Amino acid sequence: MRVKKVDEFAVKQIRGPYVKLPLHPDHCGSVEELIEYAEQRREAGAILGADLFAGAGGLSQGLVDAGIEVVFGVDHYDYAVETHGARFPGMSVDWDLATKENVERVAAVMKAAGIEVLAGGPPCQPFSKAGRSGIRHLVERGERDPEDKRRDLWRAYLEVVQLARPKIVIMENVPDMALDNEMFILRSMMEELEQIGYSVAERVIDTWRYGVPQFRQRLILVALRDNVQFTWPEETTKKVTVWNAIGDMPEVEGGWRPPGGADGWAEYKGPITDFQKYIRRNVPRGESNRLYDHITRPVREDDREAFELMTAETKYSELPDHLRRYRSDIFDDKYKRLDENDLSRTITAHIAKDGYGFIHPRQSRTLTVREAARLQTFPDDFRFSGPPSAAFRQIGNAVPVRLGAEIGRAALAALEAGDKKSVQAREIAVVLAGWYRDLPEDALLQPWLRTGNRWKILICEIFLERASREELRMIWPLIKDLPGPVPGQPVPEETIRVLKSVFTGQRFEKRIERLNSLAEEIRRDPEALWEPRISRDRLPSVNPALIDVLELSAPTADAEGNKSEEPVIVAKGILRITTRFQGTDTESRNKLSEGRLSIARMLGMNENAGSAHLALFELSRTVCTIENPACDICPLRRKCRRFGVPTSDGQEELF
Repeated sequence: MRVKKVDEFAVKQIRGPYVKLPLHPDHCGSVEELIEYAEQRREAGAILGADLFAGAGGLSQGLVDAGIEVVFGVDHYDYAVETHGARFPGMSVDWDLATKENVERVAAVMKAAGIEVLAGGPPCQPFSKAGRSGIRHLVERGERDPEDKRRDLWRAYLEVVQLARPKIVIMENVPDMALDNEMFILRSMMEELEQIGYSVAERVIDTWRYGVPQFRQRLILVALRDNVQFTWPEETTKKVTVWNAIGDMPEVEGGWRPPGGADGWAEYKGPITDFQKYIRRNVPRGESNRLYDHITRPVREDDREAFELMTAETKYSELPDHLRRYRSDIFDDKYKRLDENDLSRTITAHIAKDGYGFIHPRQSRTLTVREAARLQTFPDDFRFSGPPSAAFRQIGNAVPVRLGAEIGRAALAALEAGDKKSVQAREIAVVLAGWYRDLPEDALLQPWLRTGNRWKILICEIFLERASREELRMIWPLIKDLPGPVPGQPVPEETIRVLKSVFTGQRFEKRIERLNSLAEEIRRDPEALWEPRISRDRLPSVNPALIDVLELSAPTADAEGNKSEEPVIVAKGILRITTRFQGTDTESRNKLSEGRLSIARMLGMNENAGSAHLALFELSRTVCTIENPACDICPLRRKCRRFGVPTSDGQEELF
C-alpha cells in the first residue's frame, strides 16, 4: 500500500468564490441590436469606441472615463469576455482575430455601428525571418496578402484599421516591441498607417507618470486619421505610493473569505487619500461600507514565517535555508514584500499562479484581488467574472485604467484641435536618402558605408574609425582598390600584407591582431561574413555593434531571397539629430527605448530607410555637429524643431 506523503506546511485549500456577473442593462445580443443601439447613442452625441484584445476592459474603462463610450469588445478568454459584457454596453464577444473571417467581421461591425475609436493591445509574438521578409516586401509596395489564412495578431489589428478607418487608433503593448533590434513590427505598423493617411505617435511610457501606483512600462501608439497631430498628455512627477493606494483597506488573514461567498464583502470605513477617493468615486451610496473581492490565497506556515522576516529590501536569497523552497540563484526575487512608500512592482498575469512577488507591505500575506485591482487603477465598483485565479489573470493582463483615460482625453483633444502633423517618416527618409546618394565621395567621412561591400566596411571601421580627413584622402583609395575575400574564399594574402604595411606602429597593434583573427575566422568559415544575419559565434572578432553596421550598410540575402534586416542603431550623434529635429530630449533619457523610437520616426519601413539611416551617421559627423552645426546646408532644416525656417505666412515649408 502506497503511503501518501504529508506536507507538514500545507494549508487547507479554500475554494475561491466564483463571481457570476449579470450582463450590462444595455447589452446587445446581436449585431443588429448593436447597430440600432449605436445609432441611438450617436444621435445623443456619443463618440463610440471598440476594444480588441480587450481582456477585462482596463483600457475600455479608461476610454469611458475620457468620454468615449466603448460599445464593442472582442477577446478570446471566456472570463474576460464575461467581465467586459457585464461592465460595458453593446456587445462583448469571443472571436478569434487570428482568422481573416473574424478580422473582416469586426471591421464590418465597426463601420455599420459608426465606431470611431479603436483601441487594443494585440499580442506581438515572434515570427520567422522569412515571414518578416515577405511582409516587408508587401509593406514597401503598399500591398497586402489576401491569401494569408491565419494572421499574426498585430497584423489582424492593423487590418481592422485598414478596413474600418476609425478616426482614433490606440494600441498598447510591451516595451520590448520597441527594443527589438530591427523594430520590425513597430516600424511596419508606422509605415502602413502613414500610407493610409494616419499620423502616428509612439512612446514607451512609465505609467506612474500618469498616476498609476506601480512601476509599469508600456508602449503606446496613437494614430489619428487625416494626419491630425497628436500631443502627449502632461506627465506628473509625483508618485502614488502603494500605501496611498491600498492603505485604507481593512486587515485580512490569508485565505479569509467573507460570509455570502461571491456576494460577500469586507467592512470598509471609507477612503482617506485623493487616490482612494478617486477609486471609490462610482461606488453606490448604499454600498459605501462594502469592499468586494478583498480575498487572497491561504498562507503556508513556512511562508508566513518568511514573510514576517522580510522588509521591502530583503532578497529571497537572504532568507534562512529552511524557508527557501526554490533555488535562490535563479529566483533571487521569488518573494518580494512591496514597499509601502514607493511604487509597486509590475502587476502581471503571473500573479494568478502565485503571489509571492507581491507580499503586502504590512501583513504576512500576498495581495488580495481588490488590492491588485487598485494598483492597476480599476475602480472599486469594477468586478471580475470567475474564480479568484481568473480575476488575478484579468487584472495582470489589463492596461491601467488611468493610463487609458489620459491617452483617450489627449486623443479627443487632438481631434478637436485638428492640427496637422507637419512631416511623416516616409518623407524624412526620402529626403535623407536623396541627400546621401547625391553627396560626392570626397565629401563623405565614411565613404565605405556606401560601397555595400562588407569586407571593405569591416576593415575601414577597424582602421579608419577616427581618421582625419587627410588620412582618409590618403588611405581610403588604397583600401577601396584592394581585393578582398568573396563568399567561399579566404582573404587574399597580398591584401593582408598591404594592410599590415600601411597600419604600423603601436597605435595599430591591437587592430592588426583583430585583422589576423578575422582573416583566420574567414579562412575556417568562408561563408560567415556573407550570411544575412552574421553569427558572433562564427566571427567572434566582430563585435555586435559592428555586426549591426555591416547588416545595415551591406544587406545580403539567403538562398530563398530573404534579406538581412536593417537594425536601428542607436548612436550619440544620431540621437543629437533626433533631439534637435523632434524637439525632445532623446540624448539623456531612455536611449534604448525613446532613443530608438526617435530614430524609427525618421526612417519608417520603406525602400529608403537603409540609406536614410546611413545619412544620419554622415549628417551627425559633418553637419549636425555638437558645436556650430551647419544648419544652412542641412537637408532637414525646414522641418527641424530647433532651427526650422517658417514661410512668409508663418507656416513651415516642406523640405
